[in-house]
Amino acid sequence: MATLPNPLPRLASLGLHLPPGGLVDATDDGPWHEPLLWLADGPAAPGDWAVLRRTAPAVGLLPVVLDVGAGHGGPELWELMPGEMSYPGDHDAEEVLEEFWDECAEEDADWPGLAAEGADAAQDPESVASDVVDSLLDGRGPLKDPRLALVPARRSADVPTSIGWMGPANHENDTGRLSAVLRSWEDRFGIRTVALGFDTLLVSVAAPPTTLAEAEDLAAEHFAFCPDNIWQGSDSTLGAYAEHQLLNQPAWHFWWD
Repeated sequence: MATLPNPLPRLASLGLHLPPGGLVDATDDGPWHEPLLWLADGPAAPGDWAVLRRTAPAVGLLPVVLDVGAGHGGPELWELMPGEMSYPGDHDAEEVLEEFWDECAEEDADWPGLAAEGADAAQDPESVASDVVDSLLDGRGPLKDPRLALVPARRSADVPTSIGWMGPANHENDTGRLSAVLRSWEDRFGIRTVALGFDTLLVSVAAPPTTLAEAEDLAAEHFAFCPDNIWQGSDSTLGAYAEHQLLNQPAWHFWWD
């Protein structure tokens, strides 16, 4: 994967005010040639994300919350594989989604195409991300033990690929292809990657669908991106998923079995 210079080896000289933590370079193949991320030692609290979001991007780092308490430990145990990732910009999001759709949808179901972008009167994506993260860190969400992390990435969509995250491995081994979809959702819906677990992904959404028809169009993309959300979720049809999980929702949660 094409990468920008990694500022993590110079972290101590960057002037960031960080809580106690350490650099992680562990991968499935042994130590990586440079740090993949910085991870805080202790649980994060509301407001911590916003502080880092104001300072870290200027030096080439983006904050993300990592859930280390869901039974899989921290990222050093997640079998990260950065060497297997392609560059997200080399993929077309619709082509990726259509390929997934053809693999997962019923045989006679044609790919419906990409959903239209969200409403023009969207909220600021960074403010929405901060609000969503604060709610997660306040215990109003699925995270068991959230820790702040910093990842060398310029786009929020690229965070999973940058660390070689393998959460969707049972669906797709090359997370760069999924980051291409996240980039498209950044552009159309103002999403931000805010939390990762061993096999879970949570994004904030600044411009979610505001009508059921819009949500139903988008549900097809979610099914292609993460079919387990429908196959093993409480909403087992695209219509129910659209109504309960997408319509006016400020966050989307994905889980791969």
